[in-house]
Amino acid sequence: MSAGAEGGCTCGQVRYRLLDDPIVVHCCHCRWCQRESGSAFALNAVIEADRVELIGESAPERIDTPSLKADFIRVGTLDDPDICPPDVHVFTESKQPWVMLSESAERFEQFYSGKDVTRIYGENGAARWRILRGR
Repeated sequence: MSAGAEGGCTCGQVRYRLLDDPIVVHCCHCRWCQRESGSAFALNAVIEADRVELIGESAPERIDTPSLKADFIRVGTLDDPDICPPDVHVFTESKQPWVMLSESAERFEQFYSGKDVTRIYGENGAARWRILRGR
């Protein structure tokens, strides 16, 4: 479980603590995430913004989305990123051909649909997601 896990930037100015487990961990293979991360994919833990405590000297830049009050935590910024393996791989149609996907996570050529949320997120994660979405 990742509740209580800490992470931050390399310089140490930005530090945070997860107050709960992520709702879901996405491994995104879309071209935008590849370009933005400078890597083959982006590994993001989705968690409610109020369940991330800032504990460092500086606050990170946050970009709000009107429809969702969640943070996307880059799993690689956790002190122990091994605690957040992906729950799902998305946009696999554009993944790098040399990337091998784990059997333990679901895969979608594009993004999954709402009917898949409970199966991927589990009952608790799906309930938290519905609250975030106002549904």
